[in-house]
Amino acid sequence: MKIDFANLTKAYLDHKEDFDREIGKVMYDANYIMGQQIQDLEEELESYTGAKHAISCSSGTDALLLVLMALDIQPGDEVITTPFTFIATAETIALLKAIPVFVDVDETTFNIDVSKIEGKITSRTKAIIPVSMYGQVSDMDAINKIAARHNLAVIEDAAQSFGATYKDKKSCNLSTFACTSFFPAKPLGCFGDGGAVFTNNYEAAEKIKSLRLHGQTERYYHKYIGMGGRLDTIQAAILNVKLKTYSIDIDKRQKVAELYNSYLKDVVKTPQILTDNTSVWAQYSVRVKNREALQRKLSEKGIPTAVHYPRPLHLQECFDYLKYSEGDFPVAERISKEIMSLPMNPFLTDEEIRYVAKNLIELVK
Repeated sequence: MKIDFANLTKAYLDHKEDFDREIGKVMYDANYIMGQQIQDLEEELESYTGAKHAISCSSGTDALLLVLMALDIQPGDEVITTPFTFIATAETIALLKAIPVFVDVDETTFNIDVSKIEGKITSRTKAIIPVSMYGQVSDMDAINKIAARHNLAVIEDAAQSFGATYKDKKSCNLSTFACTSFFPAKPLGCFGDGGAVFTNNYEAAEKIKSLRLHGQTERYYHKYIGMGGRLDTIQAAILNVKLKTYSIDIDKRQKVAELYNSYLKDVVKTPQILTDNTSVWAQYSVRVKNREALQRKLSEKGIPTAVHYPRPLHLQECFDYLKYSEGDFPVAERISKEIMSLPMNPFLTDEEIRYVAKNLIELVK
């Protein structure tokens, strides 16, 4: 048996006629930049999340950068986040010459350890970026309370959690700002790069709309130093199709995760989803020993795996200047050495899930 890790081909074929029709409309109208499909998508994203403003953009990375620019983050400002995440979370802070300040993660959820945030706040702290790791939101109420005490913005990095819920509220409508990614392998992915910013603040939304268009307030009149950060119309058309059946995809991902859990819960450490949360299972990740050898043996069985993420950010060469050392964030370091993602997509069959689990169980015993 050969398993497909994300099965992006099936995601296309499942709605091929709709995709082809909607892409064809964009091609016929030749309105590739900021076409009507952009407005349609943003309205649907607002309706889906409950956020008052959704601003589409060119990637999840650019979404983070746009928010930090809108907050006027300056060189030397500090932004608190986690070292156990994709590089973009801290990279965007560093691009503005601000300082990423890392906080270790929780051993069971892999999200930021809320109990350690307040100890990292200084007079230079401007914002907190909790990451919704693997599809599950952080404890946003607790984070928002800390932020309110210190007059800080909270930016949910929801690149992996669009569609997840926290206390019956949707990810991307839980804090001052949220950013998500529509990278193809995300639970809601387009056929290229894409992202969105969410906020309930009108003035901030208007500034972000301007920043994504080179700081323009009207054509060729620039109020801010901005960027070329628009989502292209074809990607919006694709997302409009996928969003119509996204709740079905989430349900299917949940069933895949539940079946994995039933096989693996007593064999390897599986993700813990908190009582008030639901996850969209951007990845199904487990902790294992001898990961590299295990990956090779699974590959021989036709089972692909991935590692999200093998080296925490505080140990990345690009952040040497921050002067962190091994041992500074022991939980993130332990998890990064053991974490391994199994195939996860809405199209996995029960037989395929059993096959993956059976082979993993045999190899870890």
